[in-house]
Amino acid sequence: MNIAESERFILDLLGSELSETLFYHGLHHTLDVTNAALILAKEEGIEDQESIELLKTASLFHDSGFVNAYKDHEEEGCRIARSQLPLFQYNQEQIEIICGMIMATKIPQNPKTNLEKIICDADLDYLGRDDFEPIAATLFQELFVRKLVPDENTWNQIQVRFIGAHQYHTESAMKKREDEKQKHLHRLLTLINI
Repeated sequence: MNIAESERFILDLLGSELSETLFYHGLHHTLDVTNAALILAKEEGIEDQESIELLKTASLFHDSGFVNAYKDHEEEGCRIARSQLPLFQYNQEQIEIICGMIMATKIPQNPKTNLEKIICDADLDYLGRDDFEPIAATLFQELFVRKLVPDENTWNQIQVRFIGAHQYHTESAMKKREDEKQKHLHRLLTLINI
């Protein structure tokens, strides 16, 4: 695996091809998820180099499908991974593990392996962080310009349903993020009950 070259390829692709109206799903989100995934992997005791490199690659590619599609972007991300990663000496088995991680991030999340659980928690790490509100605002903006959500009140109701149903999959994320996530949920509930 030539992870440095695959990383350069995907960051160039995302930097040049992602729509400027991906206020949430931009390159910044990919970098945030990759960083969160690597931290979670360490906290979860993942030490073997190949697993860490596969997780990093999956994190970098997990939203690459947005360059071509908004709906079902995970499938498109796997198509990109399958076509490009062999060029960087990833074998078929490694690519399937990466695609498993990419597909696990599809909502509703249904991760099966430890690495899939880690990437899922990294993808929604912001739900339990201090920067939840500004990040959630970018997702509202992204959905609003695509006419997928009509107004802020509807958005707050969607968030309440989503956060209320969401659960972290790793012990580390539960310990680190769940309390703060519940505070965000409580604040949103007060907003929609005004």
